[in-house]
Amino acid sequence: MGKLVVTEFITLDGVIEAPGGGEAFEKGGWAFKFNRGDDGNKFKVDELMAADAQLLGRVTYAGFAKAWPTMNADEFGQKMNSMAKYVVSTTLRDADATWTNSTVIRDDVPGQVARLKREVAGDILVAGSAQLARGLTEHGLVDEYRLMVFPIVLGSGKRLFGDRSPSLTLRLVDSQPVGPDGVVILTYTPVR
Repeated sequence: MGKLVVTEFITLDGVIEAPGGGEAFEKGGWAFKFNRGDDGNKFKVDELMAADAQLLGRVTYAGFAKAWPTMNADEFGQKMNSMAKYVVSTTLRDADATWTNSTVIRDDVPGQVARLKREVAGDILVAGSAQLARGLTEHGLVDEYRLMVFPIVLGSGKRLFGDRSPSLTLRLVDSQPVGPDGVVILTYTPVR
């Protein structure tokens, strides 16, 4: 059975929007202001290598599908491009034509994600995808949150947990400072 992992670059005030830029968000690219060091980079590589699938919202998927197909020079890019990808969208028709091994989930998202968790052996990663991550949280489908916290406050932007998010108690299962700039990886599981 797969574990659904929400993995985010996140600011101190909870913003996850456009950490690498590439979107219309005027504060985008904020994660590039910090050095997450070799340990931070290793964490992201190890995380991806342990995963069997990605589950993405349409906006995040579009950004990834635009960038990643041309990045096959290393094992990270090769894994990103070869692994199974699922995109939640009511407007996208043929995701596989955009980025190989991609499947669109159009309806019954909670049911389809529960099925994926039963069928996928390794981790299912959800990166970015604020609206999707909040919906998965609301339906109790998230097994773990891996938050790479950057020491910056943006004051605005899409947040991981919105104003209408349900009350949620989390248990800290790991914490790891990485890099010289105060970046910290916090790993939580929901208390059920």
